[in-house]
Amino acid sequence: MTKAKSRFRIACLALVVAGASWTGLITPTHAAPSDEYTWKSVVTGGGGGFVPGIIFNEKEKNLIYARTDIGGAYRWNPTDESWIPLTDSVGWEDWNKNGVDALATDPVDPNRVYIATGTYTNSWDKQNGQIIRSTDRGNTWQTTKLPFKVGGNMPGRSMGERLTIDPNKNNILFFGARSGNGLWKSSDYGATWSKVSSFPNPGTYVQDPSNEYTSDIVGLAWITFDKKTGSSSKATQTIYVGVADKNQSVYRSTDGGTTWSAVAGQPTGYLPHHGVLSSDGNLYISYSDGAGPYDGTKGDVWKLNTASGQWTNISPVASSSTDNYFGYGGLTVDAQKPGTLMVATLNSWWPDATIYRSTDSGATWSPIWEFDGYPTRKLKYNLDISGAPWLTFNANPAPPEVSPKLGWMIGDLEIDPFNPDHMLYGTGATIYGSKNVTNWDKGSKLDISVAAKGLEETAILDLVSPPTGAPLVSAVGDVSGFRHDDLFKAPAKMLDNPTFTSSESIDYAELNPAFMARVGKADYKKDPNAKSIGFSNDGGANWYKANSEPSGTVGGGSIAVAADGNGLLWSTSDKGVFYSKTGGNSWTASTGIPANAKIASDRVNPNKYYAFAAGKIYISTNGGVSFTASAVSGLPTEGNADIDAVRGAEGDVWFAGGSEDGGPYGLWHSKDSGVTFTKLANVQEADFVGFGKAAQNRTNATVFIVGKIDGTRGFYRSDDAGANWVRINDDKHQYARVTTIIGDPRVYGRAYLGTNGRGILVADRVSGDQPSAGQSSITPTTATYGPDNTNADISVKLTLSGNTLDAIQQGSVVLKKGEDYTINGETVTFSNSYLSKLPKGDTALTFHFNAGSDVLFTVTVKENTPSEPGTEQGVLKVQTFNGNVSETSNTISSKFKITNTGTSSVSLADVTLRYYYTINGDKPQNFFADWSSIGPENVVASFKTLSNVKPGADSYVEIGFKSGAGSLEPGQSVELQTRISKADWSNYTQTDDYSFDATATSLKDSTKVIAYLAGSKQWGIEP
Repeated sequence: MTKAKSRFRIACLALVVAGASWTGLITPTHAAPSDEYTWKSVVTGGGGGFVPGIIFNEKEKNLIYARTDIGGAYRWNPTDESWIPLTDSVGWEDWNKNGVDALATDPVDPNRVYIATGTYTNSWDKQNGQIIRSTDRGNTWQTTKLPFKVGGNMPGRSMGERLTIDPNKNNILFFGARSGNGLWKSSDYGATWSKVSSFPNPGTYVQDPSNEYTSDIVGLAWITFDKKTGSSSKATQTIYVGVADKNQSVYRSTDGGTTWSAVAGQPTGYLPHHGVLSSDGNLYISYSDGAGPYDGTKGDVWKLNTASGQWTNISPVASSSTDNYFGYGGLTVDAQKPGTLMVATLNSWWPDATIYRSTDSGATWSPIWEFDGYPTRKLKYNLDISGAPWLTFNANPAPPEVSPKLGWMIGDLEIDPFNPDHMLYGTGATIYGSKNVTNWDKGSKLDISVAAKGLEETAILDLVSPPTGAPLVSAVGDVSGFRHDDLFKAPAKMLDNPTFTSSESIDYAELNPAFMARVGKADYKKDPNAKSIGFSNDGGANWYKANSEPSGTVGGGSIAVAADGNGLLWSTSDKGVFYSKTGGNSWTASTGIPANAKIASDRVNPNKYYAFAAGKIYISTNGGVSFTASAVSGLPTEGNADIDAVRGAEGDVWFAGGSEDGGPYGLWHSKDSGVTFTKLANVQEADFVGFGKAAQNRTNATVFIVGKIDGTRGFYRSDDAGANWVRINDDKHQYARVTTIIGDPRVYGRAYLGTNGRGILVADRVSGDQPSAGQSSITPTTATYGPDNTNADISVKLTLSGNTLDAIQQGSVVLKKGEDYTINGETVTFSNSYLSKLPKGDTALTFHFNAGSDVLFTVTVKENTPSEPGTEQGVLKVQTFNGNVSETSNTISSKFKITNTGTSSVSLADVTLRYYYTINGDKPQNFFADWSSIGPENVVASFKTLSNVKPGADSYVEIGFKSGAGSLEPGQSVELQTRISKADWSNYTQTDDYSFDATATSLKDSTKVIAYLAGSKQWGIEP
């Protein structure tokens, strides 16, 4: 750093940095053939990341920009009140352009906009920063490289703005750099830049010198022009600069930036976060003792009368007060009423952030909430999060905390210069806004709502797209993750129970997709009984924490689920690789495999796992107990590494990896379970690989990669196992450094892309999933079963078009040929015995052919079908399904829903359920209540043995409730998720169990689970 400073300290404005001119952020290139795709964001509705800056144009109404720390810049679209991404053309090589440290919108020519980009100033980012500029509001860009780094994701990133345009002569710009690089100036609309060597203080503040990330000089914080000291086309003479220095932090030039001096009488001991000059000549500054956005425990707000030079402490809560435990961050002045200003706490984590408003230049303040007899809080606002309901963070805190919160890390807060009622502010998770701010002054509540539509800033750590259930479930940094039942609708909640700050890895059982496992790092200080792994038996809708984890681990790492869901492999972040064959109730260290290995499960054989570490492939054929190193050589030892297996094809394994620093780099394929690998010569580089639905008339899965082919970085698809590739993106859709790519097993050609700061993207072929000439079909595609159409077999005519019928499935369950249906020539006939077991309503059956698309057949069971015996006996109804439908399993996993169908309240303490099964070896048994809507602690159970063995039953588990479970009102339901196992974890055979139902993929009426009320049977048929 010292050498860098001395090298640039030449003469005033002497060192010039030239710009390169092109449209777009990188030079357009051409590669393999392309397939035209549309790219859309998978919607969270709330952003999901820190928004450190919101910038209103002073000349044109509704021209607003937002900058993010790792997700690029956005422009406001007033038509539908959404945000338009402006930097999606940032590519793999220039990824650091997605870190935006400052943004300036031209107050003279609104078409011009500039951003200072670069993500880190330490070794994590090898590239210098740049100023990129646009003359069409960010639709296209030109770039000027800087001779130093820029830190869009560094400490102090919500200070600002560091980049500003002279409001009188807009060819002049100033930029305040980090790392001791001082003040820089451009006089040609940002094309070239020179260092202002006369600026006396490049900043001294370092957040924490002991940590690489926090050890750099924060530098200059903001630049403010006094427009009255210039005139049209004549440069502004008076300029103020805030510097991250606790001794001298505010500097002024009165000659257009030629000379500078510290402003006399200024406060010391704090860092200036924002400096806003109002039209009446008052300069307002928010101060904190930390650079933010995470730190800061004291702060003040000061006002400088620029005419008299008088400084006044106008803090809503002064730093000298014991009630001040936060710094001040976001600061704004009403352009139409210069005496009206607002300021936000930067780090009031508990019980909530606070925003203050003054209408008398800071003489008095009104807080947006205040205590009304602790712990009650009087709120002066209504907060609507319907646009992103998950912003509650699934929390239900005790007062005085509320959920959702007003926010945290409120580093920027802005009043619309054209509309005093319109306000926007950024938080650590979203943007909030209000359209009736002046209600505050009238004694009425202002309305605040989510204002982040279109802004997707999550960092995606893992994705799965199972063949049934929700199309997408994600593991996400900072906000745990989401289950997306609808890709374009904000999820109602985050993944929780356990709720990880960041879910790091997720997987599902290929043959039992409803079972999922997820790992992250639990907060053991907050909850000593926390676990860093959780499970779901309903495709990610509900989760429960495991009963155990490897001893001493802090969690994290990656998880792989055996194909049938009966095994787990966990590569922890710190303690090595472990396997479990007890549903996570116990863990044993795997042998023969290095710590921190990348892992994957075979998608067909539940005993096979694959792993990669330090240039070697490892294979387990005994459920993760032990691994053997493959003889494969020539794999990369550094850089990215991604190993994955293809669904439906045992031993079909792919590996992508390598490093731009040298060594092997590319894509490898094995068809023999990793014993041998072949490197694909037509792929130069590959970092991630995923699989989707096969193309028409093909049996192999579609392969997607993030990589380089024919010299061009992009996202590619192969329909023929890598023999040929097409590029599925273009230069406008690159999304910087992505984190993963997968396909959709149900939609041919669809890819999901995980990014580091731009959320999840879904890509679909413009031509869609069109059937080919060889596509099979069925006639009819729907049928009705019930008394109006007689209870009879149903026949379906096949048109095979040269193909063959591989299987018919109901959900994840494969129907039994010869029992559930028969085939005669090209006619399929479903048996009456099978049809009679279907629930009322629609049941979708999937015809799988050896080539082409699957075809759906829908059976509608009429509403007037006579009720099944046992369904109308009393005041309780039971619905259930089995979370694990494997023929044999060491765990019987069941979910139950009990509904009060009567007219009066029912005490749950009087309710019991019986689930009948065969024990298959008399052993002591354990019961686990993983989750319940009335709390798992209120669920109890006991095991019983039948004195007279019945078909499918020699035992049953009787499930009941404690008195604390309360009552069930008419129409209300209670849900619970349970497991039973033997003490030695030996297997049950489920297929002969009376209460077991292999066909149910979601809750449905089940008369073979019996319900009692105070000992009186209310529902079901006993065996």
